[in-house]
Amino acid sequence: MIKSIANLQALMHSLKQDQRGVTAIEYGLIGVAMAAALATVLGTTDGQFLKELTDAFTGIATKLSNANT
Repeated sequence: MIKSIANLQALMHSLKQDQRGVTAIEYGLIGVAMAAALATVLGTTDGQFLKELTDAFTGIATKLSNANT
């Protein structure tokens, strides 16, 4: 019983020290912030960039849809 408790405590300590998940969340937040900043900057020029980007993705989706039929 004491050995099980010691093993559980060791596991909890190792999970507490694991920082990999925190780093992934930080990178995700940085990516979202960069995407929002780019959308704001590029979208306010005259709206042309976002329209062209949307048209490009629509064209790709159409070609993929036609290829599947």
